[in-house]
Amino acid sequence: MDRAELIDAVSEDLFAYVMHGEISEQHVTTQLKPTGLDERFESFDALVDLHFLLRPAVVDFVEQLPSRLRSIKTQTKNVQQTTRGQISGRIDWTSTMKQRSSQAPGDKSLFVCDNRHESYDIDENIVLKRLLSIIYTTLEECETYLKQEYEWVTDRWQENLELVEQMRELFERNVHIKRIRDPETYEPTDRMIQTAAMSRSDVYREAASLLQDHRRARESNPDALRELLEETLITPDDEETLFELYVLFQYVESIEEYQQSETSVKTIESGKQEVARIKSEDGTDVVLYHDSSANDRNLSFVPEPIEKQDAELTRSEQIDRQAREIVENYFTDKGFQLQTNRPDIIILEVQHEEGYEYLITEVKNSTSEQTVKKGVTETLEYLAFLRQENELVFDPDTPFGSGWNGVLVVQDFESRSTAPIEDQDTIRILQASELADSLPVILDRLL
Repeated sequence: MDRAELIDAVSEDLFAYVMHGEISEQHVTTQLKPTGLDERFESFDALVDLHFLLRPAVVDFVEQLPSRLRSIKTQTKNVQQTTRGQISGRIDWTSTMKQRSSQAPGDKSLFVCDNRHESYDIDENIVLKRLLSIIYTTLEECETYLKQEYEWVTDRWQENLELVEQMRELFERNVHIKRIRDPETYEPTDRMIQTAAMSRSDVYREAASLLQDHRRARESNPDALRELLEETLITPDDEETLFELYVLFQYVESIEEYQQSETSVKTIESGKQEVARIKSEDGTDVVLYHDSSANDRNLSFVPEPIEKQDAELTRSEQIDRQAREIVENYFTDKGFQLQTNRPDIIILEVQHEEGYEYLITEVKNSTSEQTVKKGVTETLEYLAFLRQENELVFDPDTPFGSGWNGVLVVQDFESRSTAPIEDQDTIRILQASELADSLPVILDRLL
């Protein structure tokens, strides 16, 4: 699968699963957010706002704003005001006589006057104020990062940091902006945006267009999400993460479809390390963990110590033992343990009567034979050293499970012949395009 295909697939799945609360939003946004951002940007909305700020069209809009605000549109209204002892504006004698007659008979100091009032609170300005508020708030959150040498920061923000201060000054002190009331929570309405979109003024038309783009992304429109992922400055640090997310979503879809009428994806509670939990009517839960998210299940991958005497060790085993002793002596924390890296995906099935069954999956975004060999080795290590509550999961007689407990997912080979899944042994190697057909076969063996 090439980058475009990955982006298409992940965009659709983000909409289908993450934005409906079926997969942990925090987990996925942690994978997607650029290097250096703190936990504030583990919210999907915050990530969308950051992406929006970095768009060239938004930078263009901010750069042109000072000159455009000089011709901001207002509306003149007649406002009636009742006064005593003074006249302000043009006297409305008909209204004045009615007021005197009904409220103050004989009071010749009472006047009803018409005043012309310049109002900024028109639809187009409410749209503009909302857009500027989004840009201003996001800049306040991101200013520190815009000053850093991160690759994902738009050059024009880095090279023109005065633009940040200019935007702040405009929003906080510009007399025209200050006279526009703050939009209500529900504003601008669709009608307001439509009015701005049909304006003769460029600033209002562009504000309406940008605000619509922002709303579509916030509402998880698949096309808007695809645009977010296509922006190279806001995508994951490498395509490996995109590929891992694609595989993760394929697992969720396959488990859902395995027993479609009897399963449901449970909404993940905030703070849970589960990525997804699929519940069946028979009481069986399948819990999905990704990356290092399985800590709350006390799952680990700690290798066995070498039990041989020194004289019986090969040189490789001597190096391994000595390295372990050196590191354990160096780190004074007694809780320190050497362990393998955690694999990219763990599927855990909780069986109320029979215990647990595990499927360990390693993901390699490659077709290199050397990388595939490394992935096979890592998957075997994960199976051999998988521990639940510090106890090895698989018996010494079957250290790698049944042969259906380990999966290595790789990219598609274009011109190489590979063995079908049934003819493979110990673990199963799947190409990206085989996931949809092969995962149900593996799940059938496990579930």
